[in-house]
Amino acid sequence: MDRLAAMTSFVKVVENGGFSAAARRLDISASIVTTHVQSLEGLLGVRLLNRSTRKVSLTDVGQAYYERCVQILSDVDEANQIAEATQIKPRGVLRLNVASAIPPVIAPSIAEFLALYPDTSVRVTMTSRMPDLIEEGFDLSIRIAPASDSNLIVRHLGTYCWVVCGAPSYFASHERPQHPAELVQHNCLMFYDSPWGRAWHFEGPEGKEVLSLSGNLEANDSESLRQAAILGQGLVCMPSFMVAAELKSGQLFPVLSKFLPAESHIDAFYPHRRHLSAKVRSFIDLAAKNFREANWTDVEELLSANAKR
Repeated sequence: MDRLAAMTSFVKVVENGGFSAAARRLDISASIVTTHVQSLEGLLGVRLLNRSTRKVSLTDVGQAYYERCVQILSDVDEANQIAEATQIKPRGVLRLNVASAIPPVIAPSIAEFLALYPDTSVRVTMTSRMPDLIEEGFDLSIRIAPASDSNLIVRHLGTYCWVVCGAPSYFASHERPQHPAELVQHNCLMFYDSPWGRAWHFEGPEGKEVLSLSGNLEANDSESLRQAAILGQGLVCMPSFMVAAELKSGQLFPVLSKFLPAESHIDAFYPHRRHLSAKVRSFIDLAAKNFREANWTDVEELLSANAKR
């Protein structure tokens, strides 16, 4: 006996209210459906259905068995879909949500993705907050901060470190801080829409410390703050990948590195769906590959690259 076929017949009998209706749904004969159900009952040694001339109904045991059969058949179907999806070429619109710091580093992956899969297109939406992916229609989100929604699946794409830095022109008139507490004497350029609020977080030899700082410029756009720092307006605290080029060139100089976490994650978040589409899976794999090849955690190496210029 094909157990899965017999379970499928049993489920269809329940869902369609009879053997004949189930047979029509499955496009097989009613006698085969009857044989399947009788074989199950014989194998289990229990009656699953109460039969009358007018209808069939579940026994107590049949109800419990039906619920498990539905779950098992669903899992089998999902496994089949996953296997089949590996052969499906990515296509359609990839609706991508990103944190404000992400566009510059994700752009190469988007370009490569579109070149590899000409049947796709990408729509990028930048938000400071983590959206409701299902409610707002996004396929996935790429963030630098943890998500509060535990129902989302998380995949780490890459690592980076946080950097507090300023321009040589700023340090020409301001002492370089040697300890986070000294930042209260500096003009700190603030990203006011951060999930961490207006606080800068430090983690070093003296443990964790959170400082509420201020300055004469606040923005919810990371690029505005980066440019302001390059122009010598103040200090910024931002992911190393946003200022890697400026650290290499000497346009910006890091401070307080020993008081900052050595490593943070760039993560991809997507809904817990029964089946991950080929376009989403392919893009995540591509971004992970590209991010692995980047070096955003070794600030000293970035500075040594500047020294060699």
